[in-house]
Amino acid sequence: MDSGLYLKELIEPVLTCFNDSDSRLRYHACKALYNIGKVARDTVLPHFNVLFDGLSKLAADPDPNVKSGSELLDRLLKDIVTERNKFDLVAFVPLLRERIYSNNQYVRQFIISWILVLESVPDINLLDYLPEILDGLFQILGDSSKEIRRTCEVVLGEFLKEIKKTPSSVKFAEMANILVIHCQVSDESKTTNDLIQLTSMTWMREFIQLAGRVVLPYSSGILTAVLPCLSYDDRKKNTKEAANACNHSLMKLVTPEDDEDEEEAGQVNETPTREDSPPKTLEELNNSLNASQDSVGFSNISFFTPTSADRAQVTLDLEGIVQVLDRHLHDSNTGMMTRIAVLKWLYHLYIKTPRKMFRHTDSLFPMLLKTLSDDSDEVILKDLEVLAEIASSPAGQTDGAGSCDGSDGKSGLQVPAPAQAGQPAVGSKAADSSPSTPSMNSYFYKFMINLLKRFSLEGKLLENRGAFIIRQLCLLLHAENIFHSMADILLKEEDLKFASTMVQTLNTILLTSAELFQLRNQLKDLRTQESCALFCCLYRSWCHNPVATVSLCFLTQNYRHAYDLIQKFGDLEVTVDFLMEVDKLVQLIESPIFTYLRLQLLDVENNPYLIKALYGLLMLLPQSQAFQLLSHRLRCVPNPELMRTLPDSKPTESRRATPSHVNYRELLQHFDRVQSKHLEVLHQRSGRTDHPDRKLLL
Repeated sequence: MDSGLYLKELIEPVLTCFNDSDSRLRYHACKALYNIGKVARDTVLPHFNVLFDGLSKLAADPDPNVKSGSELLDRLLKDIVTERNKFDLVAFVPLLRERIYSNNQYVRQFIISWILVLESVPDINLLDYLPEILDGLFQILGDSSKEIRRTCEVVLGEFLKEIKKTPSSVKFAEMANILVIHCQVSDESKTTNDLIQLTSMTWMREFIQLAGRVVLPYSSGILTAVLPCLSYDDRKKNTKEAANACNHSLMKLVTPEDDEDEEEAGQVNETPTREDSPPKTLEELNNSLNASQDSVGFSNISFFTPTSADRAQVTLDLEGIVQVLDRHLHDSNTGMMTRIAVLKWLYHLYIKTPRKMFRHTDSLFPMLLKTLSDDSDEVILKDLEVLAEIASSPAGQTDGAGSCDGSDGKSGLQVPAPAQAGQPAVGSKAADSSPSTPSMNSYFYKFMINLLKRFSLEGKLLENRGAFIIRQLCLLLHAENIFHSMADILLKEEDLKFASTMVQTLNTILLTSAELFQLRNQLKDLRTQESCALFCCLYRSWCHNPVATVSLCFLTQNYRHAYDLIQKFGDLEVTVDFLMEVDKLVQLIESPIFTYLRLQLLDVENNPYLIKALYGLLMLLPQSQAFQLLSHRLRCVPNPELMRTLPDSKPTESRRATPSHVNYRELLQHFDRVQSKHLEVLHQRSGRTDHPDRKLLL
């Protein structure tokens, strides 16, 4: 048949009738085209685009007869396309991409039905052109019609099945940004938006698992979309689970090889790519990233322009990831699970890419410190893990690391040089250095300084979370390093009231926490030069709190020195707070921590200063419950005549010689100097108090 030679002249006049105002003419035009197509069959395919364009307009026709005629013609065209292998998909896709953004429900139904038909034809590979129509499909998925949404879900499901079957031919990189956009919703109350988000998040999960490191350049955008979903409640449980899977899969893609030195970004961008995906310069990429991240809300997206999926070298967008993580930490509306995920990401990046991450440490550090004030214990624990990794990583050992908090150095907390073993720390010159411990880096001491500064500025933080934070740090880092460094720093503290409070907190932790068991054992017997140096270091700072100093002497079994200190208490200002601390010390003496001390009361002859020191505490106390408790304990001390041992027995203190490298006389002098400063400050405060308050005190 030669009908194909005249089809253009036959079809074009009929198509013009589709736009006529007379519904009867439009109906008969549909019948005419149906008859032409029925006769011409596959020879009508070269004119498919104009027929499709006309039918897409008639799909929304208000006349039911016209709609019935257009549907009949539509079914005929679908039959012709499915039975013939002559369909020009390349020419059709631009028209499909244009029409897919129609807001009319009937047109959307028409479009989605055609995509479903084309996807079902084995000889038509619509998957190659999926990046062209994927965004439009997600737009249709948000339609108010339940039937249209259901059909669109089926279409997307078929595409996803095909992607799983042939992942090697899928253009993952070109669709990553589309998914990032639709993974984020502006109105969580809309069911349609929830469906779009769940579907796109499901696709994102599959993309990450199938494409692997190909998606790494888009990781900042993916995280922007995924992280907020981690804090969803059970009403959006499926979306939350999909987001969790995306987050874990993406995290696994970051490996130590991402920390290796790479070529200049300009050289990487000059690598030839496919013609349909022209590369952008690094500057353009960063500009687009920064532009999206400067916005206040999270509705804007941070992502890169698609690049070739088969590029030889995939570069991790570490700077973009850090900016996204930092932005979530700064946002006060960020949910708890999202904050935990952010901190897990930071910890993971410091483990896998430490050298590159330390370039961002100075900018991250202030916010990590601020996060210690979070309401959630779990968030604080993860935050401490990150800070501990920063403080102990070998990659952080630099000579010129700057100030972590951007301070101007005017705070009372300065960086003292750690005291050398066996030498006094008093008067040591301040320097920006860290304790000479192999496991710590130059950021460790900075962390301790800024942590104490935060405790000083936020009294509630120290009161409510101080002990918890320090105990966890003792688990994550070496307890001796924590106490040694804090003692060094407190030695230079100008706020004496804070120094006294901080020493009291540290002392309570030292005496009661299970995490400090090893450190307590190290201090019990001052047999080595290192343990003596640690005792002297702690002692000098503990002098800010007289009762804490005595308890330290009890812990280290320096009973004579404890007695000498108690003798000096008569020259101090005895306040209610002071007596309460003595009361707590008496309670501690009755605790399991000081079991060895109570047993030493049996050896009266060899521990006379222990008994004298306890009697000294008894004389300080008023007639209170603690007084009765200690008095009863001392009444249980046996008569030395009854406890006398054989002549050849060796006394306890002869076996435990006094450490030769501890200058107790100098320590007492240091105690006097520190307490003189405290008394001077106390008198100054009293002088500023008005007369009625002084009467009240009296």
